[in-house]
Amino acid sequence: MTDERQIEPALSLRGEVRVPGDKSTSHRALMISALANGTSSIEGLSSGEDVASTSIMLQTMGAVREDKDEQVFITGPTEGLHVSSSDLDCGNSGTTIRLMTGIVSGIEGIHTLMGDASLSKRPMDRVAKPLEMMGSNVSGQGEHVTPPLKITGSTNLVGIEYYVPKASAQVKSAIIFAGLFASGPSTIHEDVRTRSATEEMLRKAGINIESVDVGQGRSVTVHPGRPKSAHWVVPGDPSQAAFFAVLGLVHRDAQIHVHSIDSSAERIGYVSVLQRMGGNLTIDDAGLTASSSKLLATDIHASEIPSVDEVPALSVAAAAATGVTSFLDMGELRLKESDRFQGSMRIASLLGCKVWSEGDSFYIEGLGDASAFQEFMIDSGLDHRIVMSSAVAAISGNGGKITGVSTVASSYPNFFEHLDSLR
Repeated sequence: MTDERQIEPALSLRGEVRVPGDKSTSHRALMISALANGTSSIEGLSSGEDVASTSIMLQTMGAVREDKDEQVFITGPTEGLHVSSSDLDCGNSGTTIRLMTGIVSGIEGIHTLMGDASLSKRPMDRVAKPLEMMGSNVSGQGEHVTPPLKITGSTNLVGIEYYVPKASAQVKSAIIFAGLFASGPSTIHEDVRTRSATEEMLRKAGINIESVDVGQGRSVTVHPGRPKSAHWVVPGDPSQAAFFAVLGLVHRDAQIHVHSIDSSAERIGYVSVLQRMGGNLTIDDAGLTASSSKLLATDIHASEIPSVDEVPALSVAAAAATGVTSFLDMGELRLKESDRFQGSMRIASLLGCKVWSEGDSFYIEGLGDASAFQEFMIDSGLDHRIVMSSAVAAISGNGGKITGVSTVASSYPNFFEHLDSLR
């Protein structure tokens, strides 16, 4: 079977979709449940391969999983998770490797965490540094500590106070998870507020964890302890909803509704950006609704969307807008599953836009209408967000061919099926 797909343009788009369960919440629900003593239940767990990697890994460390009546039940071992007899394969998932590095840092033994070719290029030094301050030993490949990683876990971790140099929910969460095993509290300071799922979910599981907003940032203090079992309900993934939000706005004749998604402030910054561009876009408890709009260029700063995961989709919106859209301080994009800084620019360029960069910022001069998009061919670089953003551009404009499409299975296995259902 060929790993490419030809996307034909659609005359109109109407309908509703239910995106997969939020990946961030799914990973954390599995991890917290496995750390607990007892059985937890999870509704709406993401079916993507990234979350499957986390699940398999936790099972090799002693957790038990049972799927029953559309729920997942995870039982954490009474004695706690233990070192695995085999290497822990994180697949393509940066969340898995960073958060699990925090967890295994507090579990005695030598743990090896590995990933696929893409993950093996991603730097882990930002996680390794604070964890080593706590008493773990994290070694990897080269200056930036790329996978595979070898972590020597310790039962003698100490609490630390740490200022995260570059806001990252994954780095923060790794320290928080390690902090559960420490001899005293750990405090993490971030200068831009990132998604707070780890803190909120651990608090629900009985952990003493405090969070204080400071200016644009936040300080989080976690006290050591073992989570209690809980029932988790995973909302729809707002990052996946972003593709359908952009699709509904840029297509010339569209109205699309995405059922209930996580609407916490740190997760839906892209909604404000699109509304500022003139997008007819609403979000409430029922979900997100987008319909055809004439978009205008704007300035988008990375602090508005701390994970920058939605930037490839926003680059398609910028390509359809009138004027020059600025993507400011986007260096973090270079450290994702692929170089999404270049990938986002490449999509817009292939559509026929004038595109340029200056340092960590890039600029897209839009065509004013998606009907002006050129037909294109693109190699996704095995990046699921580049695939889905390209598909949005192709179906909205004049079609396109995408290679490396199988990578969408890592986060959204039914993406193309849902996309076609809107025709």
